[in-house]
Amino acid sequence: MTIAALESLSFGLGRMAEAAAGAGHRLSLLTRDRSVYRHELAVLPPDALDVVDVDTDDPGAVRRALAAVPDLAGLINTTDTWSVPAAELAAALGLPGADPASVRLLRDKRRVREALHAHGLSRGTAVSVPPGPEGAGEVLRAVGLPAVLKDSAGTSSRDVWIAHDEEALHRALAEAGEQRLAGGLFAEAFLAGPLYSAETLSWDGTTRLLGVLSRQTSRASVVREEAAAFPVALPSAERAGIEAWVSRVLAVAGHERGFAHVEFILTADGPELVEINRRIGGALVGEVLCRTLRTNVYTAMVDEALGRRPALLDAPLDAEGPAYGFVLVYAERPGVLKGWLGLDELAAFPGAVEWFPVRVPGESVTHVGDQRGCTGMVLAKGATAELAQHRAWSAAVRVRPVVADAV
Repeated sequence: MTIAALESLSFGLGRMAEAAAGAGHRLSLLTRDRSVYRHELAVLPPDALDVVDVDTDDPGAVRRALAAVPDLAGLINTTDTWSVPAAELAAALGLPGADPASVRLLRDKRRVREALHAHGLSRGTAVSVPPGPEGAGEVLRAVGLPAVLKDSAGTSSRDVWIAHDEEALHRALAEAGEQRLAGGLFAEAFLAGPLYSAETLSWDGTTRLLGVLSRQTSRASVVREEAAAFPVALPSAERAGIEAWVSRVLAVAGHERGFAHVEFILTADGPELVEINRRIGGALVGEVLCRTLRTNVYTAMVDEALGRRPALLDAPLDAEGPAYGFVLVYAERPGVLKGWLGLDELAAFPGAVEWFPVRVPGESVTHVGDQRGCTGMVLAKGATAELAQHRAWSAAVRVRPVVADAV
């Protein structure tokens, strides 16, 4: 029997293939660009999984590719971009999977905010605004300043702007007008407080909080994620409060089964949602979950794909595992990546520092204002998330991408 993955996050294929094999199945990855997974494929044995090259933006081509998969038992998707097509395909093929309508809701950040506000789980609502100068009046009237502007179907922190004053608001609206948004532009209130994400697993009314991840973003008005660490040490009462809150949020949003990566601000009045991703966390989040909890959490993904309650929901988790922090290393300017300086220095730093390349020399870097400009990540471990983050940051500042002008 085979479990197919319709694209995937850049990291985690090895863990996913191992989980599928443990369930007696083989993993088959359907992708339009296998270079996205170059690091994972380079370190995995050649026979660890099957890779099927197909235009994953073409539903007909994907359906034909799935029809050719031997003994297809389940379909996995760990991305936001392909979450709706995957749900629709699973339903059409009679495979276990989420209700496509609930997935469509979760892919619309504006609708999720409106739903939470209607149920008393968000102090503010979302307001659709036209990109360009004509949207300023609506933002000022309905939301006020500071405000956050977002693409309702955006991914990877793309097309998110923070406007603290009217000048920044007009600048953000002008920039939004120049982008090809995946959804529609909307505005919501700026939330004051540190950013975290709750890493959760749900099944038919039960949600388990696997842990809380700290997140650091850039100081620029355009949001870019810089670093993260797991697990955040929280007082037991505060952790229980977050688990209860995130369970209510996911229920209102219609997320009943599987992983969720729920970003929130811990305000002075408690947690407030930033956004919900119905998947395991991106970058190295899945890897640090496995290492910290000392289990392959991707087994829960396989269980879900097969339509059975994940054993991870009830399994005792090792609370004594190490903590991990990672830092994203960005190119400072667009151009052609030539390589990195400082990689040979990483072994001297504490924390068993590791380098995870995202790009390869010779590749063009077009965008540096969001995660598309990330060239690699530095991972370090420590006794606490705080110590691990400090170690990762100290090592990461020594890694310097070398970028040349494009010819």
